Amino acid sequence: MPSQREEVVRRLYDALAAGDAQAATELLHPDFVGETTEGLPFDLGGTHRGPVAMTEEFWWRIGRHYRARAEARDFLALADGGLLVLGRYTGSARDGGGALDAAFAHVLTFDGDRVRSLRQYTDSARWRQALPPAPAGRRELRVVQYEVLDGVATIELDRPEAGNAIDPTMVEDLDEATFRITADASVRAVLVRGAGGTLSVGGDLPFFARTAAEDVPQRLRAMTDRYHLTLERLATLEVPVVCAVQGAAAGGGMGLAHVADLVVAADTSTFVFGYGAIGLASDGANSWYLPRLVGTRRAQQLFLLNRRLTGTEALAWGLVTEVVPHDEVLARADELAATLAAGPTGAYGRMKRLLRQSASADLADQLAAETREMAGSGASEDSREGITAFVERRRPAFRGR
Repeated sequence: MPSQREEVVRRLYDALAAGDAQAATELLHPDFVGETTEGLPFDLGGTHRGPVAMTEEFWWRIGRHYRARAEARDFLALADGGLLVLGRYTGSARDGGGALDAAFAHVLTFDGDRVRSLRQYTDSARWRQALPPAPAGRRELRVVQYEVLDGVATIELDRPEAGNAIDPTMVEDLDEATFRITADASVRAVLVRGAGGTLSVGGDLPFFARTAAEDVPQRLRAMTDRYHLTLERLATLEVPVVCAVQGAAAGGGMGLAHVADLVVAADTSTFVFGYGAIGLASDGANSWYLPRLVGTRRAQQLFLLNRRLTGTEALAWGLVTEVVPHDEVLARADELAATLAAGPTGAYGRMKRLLRQSASADLADQLAAETREMAGSGASEDSREGITAFVERRRPAFRGR
């Protein structure tokens, strides 16, 4: 036969399911404290003091985003007179979301016939998975840090414990960050860097080792498709891109350096491709950029013999723009990005477009393109400012795109 306290908890769950705020509040002690799971969406996790706070800040906020019901399965009496309730949250997210099915454990204490406290434990990842995907430009970033300051958009790979290895989450975050750049007219330059003293060790091999063999091809296709769209977006930006390379730049991670306009590397940096060592072909635009940057013979050597280059060798081979001591890489890259952001970014975009198409254009087409871009840039305010400042022997104040 259910105990009196078990009946109180069942009535609380029924009141919440029915949206009866008064009934739910009356079952809570005036000094009620609710502790909810950290990591829940919409900052729902944390401490809620008082019946009203718990009802309005937690339960009703859940109701705005989910159609959810707590289904109790087991009630276990605790030595202190409390209850441990085990069950599942079931339902769905609103606004086109998916099904919700998350286990929970509730630890409740009582004061008479009212609930004095409730500690909630649940799988927050299941709550997030039920939500509809956020539109591009508003998706949460998890392993990439992104900010725009003084016209410079900084993308920082932030998996230092894994060498900033590229996994599905990293690919999704890079896609989101670069989409934000394209939608933000205030961005005048981009800086790409890695946290923890390295750019990226390339693909996340432990992730693929955990993947069933029959699923690897599809995983690779999905990741490379999305990653390549990100690289193409960076390569075709109208604003300059600077890449800072500390530590390793390996495999597909090299793509982030390839698509940059300026690359600052450390003298101690390491550049390696490594595909032959793991039985894979090539991604990250390596097969397109390498022959153009270092020549076919050197590209063959890098691919087939897994030749490892130092930062100094990468400079000599044409893979990077300049080399500085390890501790100066980020500062120098910041300096370059800030300088470019203060420049005529509209003209920079035209320059980048001309350089991109020169790889496949014949001379006549390229000359025609130069004529077109020169005329276009000549109509800009930056062009007028630049010419006037030169004549007046002062520093120009460019407004950019």
